[in-house]
Parts: sequence; C-alpha cells; structure tokens
Amino acid sequence: MWFYPSRHTSRRHVPQLAVLAWKGMKRRRSAVPTLVTLLVFLLVIVLLIRLQQTPPWPRPHSMAELPVPVMSHRDRAAERPRRREYSDRSERAGPRDQSCGDLEVTCSSEYFRQWHEPASNSCTPSTRKGYPIPDPRCTPGGIDPSVTVNVLRDPQWRTRCIRNCETSEQEKHLAYSWYGIQKPRGNSGDNQVCELDHLVPLELGGADGMGNIWTECGPNATVLENRYFKVKDRVENYLADEVRTGRVPLATAQRGIATDWTQYLSEANRYCESGGRC
Repeated sequence: MWFYPSRHTSRRHVPQLAVLAWKGMKRRRSAVPTLVTLLVFLLVIVLLIRLQQTPPWPRPHSMAELPVPVMSHRDRAAERPRRREYSDRSERAGPRDQSCGDLEVTCSSEYFRQWHEPASNSCTPSTRKGYPIPDPRCTPGGIDPSVTVNVLRDPQWRTRCIRNCETSEQEKHLAYSWYGIQKPRGNSGDNQVCELDHLVPLELGGADGMGNIWTECGPNATVLENRYFKVKDRVENYLADEVRTGRVPLATAQRGIATDWTQYLSEANRYCESGGRC
C-alpha cells in the first residue's frame, strides 16, 4: 500500500515515505519502474527539501532587526519653533489704540524662511549700493498676515496697532547681541546712530516678531537724515504709498524690501523730491 504526502505530513514521515517508495521500486526490479512510482519518489524528494528549508515556527525578530524610526533634518527643523513663544502676551505688548480692535488685526508672524533664534555674534550683515543688508539667516523678514491691503487703507490704521504687540522693546534689544553690536549710549534725537528696525516695516504689514528685527546702525559722521535707517524710511514711505494706491501689490512690496531694500532707492528719492511723504 502506498502513502501519499498531505498537508498533515510532518518531517518524521518523510524518511518513511522515501523508504516505501524505494521498496516499491525494488519489487519491480525486473520491470521498468512505472510512471506513478517515479512521480511519487520525486514528490517525496521535493517535500523533503521544502520541509528542510521552511522552519517549523516563525523565528522571532532580534532587537537589531526591528525597524527604528529615523527623523530627517527637515522633520527636526519642523519641530523647532518658528518664533519665540511667550506665556502672557499682555505683559509684553504695548498699549493698543481702542480703534485697532475694529480692524481685526491678530498680531502674528509668518517669516519668509524657517527661523530660529540665532546665537550671539553669529549674524553678519552684507552691503548693497553702500548700504547695509541684514543677514537673511538671522533676519529673513516676515509679515503679519492679518494686515491686508484693506487694513492699510483703513483710516483707523496706525502702526501702533501692532507695534510691540508680539515682542517688547526690551526684547528687541537682543538683536544687538546677534549682530555683535554694543548698544550705543544716548541713542536718541540727533545723536541716534542705531535703530532696531523692522525689515518689512509695520506700515507694509510687517511682522513684530524677532525674525523681522535687525540692528541698522551708522554712519556716525553724518547728519541724522542721512543715516541708514532714515534712508530706509524713505523707501518704506514710498512703497507704502504705492501699495495703498494699488500701483504695487502688497506681497511684492513685502518680499522685495525683505530681499534688498536698496533696489527701491532711486524711486524713493524721486518720490521724496516730488513732494512725497518723506
């Protein structure tokens, strides 16, 4: 009698099946082995090989084989805060005009690139057309998205609606250490040589967060109106007028002044010479 392997066949049955198949072939030594005998013998051999290759139970994973989650540099950067967070905004915000509440300004910051607070003496400004440009790693510039064109055109709008609403004046002084500049004494009036400047100005919907603040200083040997921050004020006034009248889109002016404010110097000077608000 022949035994045919089935799914219940275990490893201990395989040798018995092989022996039975071999005995069946010996009984028919005088005759040519039948096709059925050969097929059974081959089937037993295949089954034996399969059982040798397949473990009887799943092999447990070692700790080295378990998948380990890896955080990319982009994920780490996304976890960093884009701006400094404070527990109580009312303690650091300056007094706001009651009329500003009707404008629905929320006082928030969106920067033009990923930003985190730089270390002391790590920021280096560059120069364009003889004027300073902030380090984009430290001061990328940013906007307050709640300050729209309609807000800028509203008669109730004043820059005090968002000035010092996110960072206090004292907190802004931290930018001096970023750029390795010692805060000058008596920095006011005609003796003012430095300004903690909003790169994207508040009158263009600039952010009040630290990623939009830089120290604009010098030159000392000149009158107040020719110092760098006063020259940049001309550009800010020119662009603000262009945006309110619809000649320049707000987003274009915001990104343009954050990239290189000196590119508007020629237009700003002509604007001032023609009686503009300078």
